[in-house]
This record gives sequence, C-alpha cells and structure tokens, in this order.
Amino acid sequence: MTSRTIAMDDRVYAYFRAQSLRESEVLRRLREETQKLPYAIMQIAPEQGQFMAFLVELMGAKRAVEIGTFTGYSALCVAKAMGAEGRLVACDVSEEWTSIARKYWAEAGVAERIELRLAPALETLKALAGERQQFDFAFIDADKRQYEAYYEGILALLRPGGVIAVDNVLWDGKVADAGVKDADTMAIRAFNARVLADQRVSLTMVPIGDGLTLARKRT
Repeated sequence: MTSRTIAMDDRVYAYFRAQSLRESEVLRRLREETQKLPYAIMQIAPEQGQFMAFLVELMGAKRAVEIGTFTGYSALCVAKAMGAEGRLVACDVSEEWTSIARKYWAEAGVAERIELRLAPALETLKALAGERQQFDFAFIDADKRQYEAYYEGILALLRPGGVIAVDNVLWDGKVADAGVKDADTMAIRAFNARVLADQRVSLTMVPIGDGLTLARKRT
C-alpha cells in the first residue's frame, strides 16, 4: 500500500509496459516511424493511447473530436476503440505530418471513420457548432496557449456526460517550478487552475504520459 502515486524509474516503467501494453503491430510501426521525426516528442506515450482507448470503450463513445493529430497515433487508438460505427473528427494544420497518419489509418482499416479537417482548430470548432454536431469524447493536444479556448469550444459541443481529455498538463514538471515563466508553461498553469475551478465538469488529473486531465461534462 502507498499513500501517493508510485514513481517509476526505467526498471519499473519497463515492467509496467511489458505487463500492461497491448499495442497492435500497426500502432507499433506508426510509433517507431514517428520516433525518427524531428518533433517525435509530440507523440503521446503508447500507454496513454491505450488508456484513452479503454476510456472510449468504457463510455461506449461513438462520436469523438481531437485537436492536434500529428502522425495519427491517438486518432488511431480512439477510432479503433469506437468500433465500426464510430466517427472521429481530427483537427490539425499540417499536411506533412497527417499524411503519415492517413497511411496508417488506411492500413488499420479505420480511414473511413476519421474525418481530417486541415484548418486552425478554433475555425473547425466554430464550423462544427454551426453544423450542430455533438460529441461523446474529445482530446486536446495542440497549441498550449490556446488550451482555454479549445476547452470552451469543445465543451459547448460535448453531450452531458461526455469527456474531454487534455494532454501535457504536467508539462514535464515545469508547471510546478515557480521559476519557469515561459508563455506555454504559464498558459498550462492558467488552464489547470481554470478547470479545477470549473463546476460545469467533474475532474481528475491522471499522471500518465505528460499528465492527462479528464473533465466530464455535468449538464
């Protein structure tokens, strides 16, 4: 028993991965290709993708939206978990990175379930509101300085009981260092404080990957 979350050194982390991760061969190859890219750090950890897939499956979610697709690992996890009837709107601005995503989505047989919209995410959220679309699940992993705006835009599109997952909320520990005051860190601190005080949602922060906040819309 322990009164706090266990710290994981490389040995414990390797055991954790070996005894819990069920990463498909397609996901593994996508992750390994992405690791060779200059911005590989932007990819989520595979255990985080599996956790989000578990959550989506547990919810029975069939409509999802994500802001920040990169090479498509999170989208593939979520689309697969929603099943053949699921639909995901993926928001990004990079044709280069999402071209990798499209390749693996097709290979995994989920390409028809994912609608990629290449445009600034706030514009896409406004368009989705105009289309009267509603979602069960959302994932935010993009420009940190826009997190509050993304959160508000998605919350308006989320059904009651729907869940928003927000990545990088621990920001490699920098949010806990008062001496770090760059714009991204300050934005994440402000976002974390805002969601903590937001009574429209139930809240938990999970120390997986770089920190993942889960907010469930109450009404």
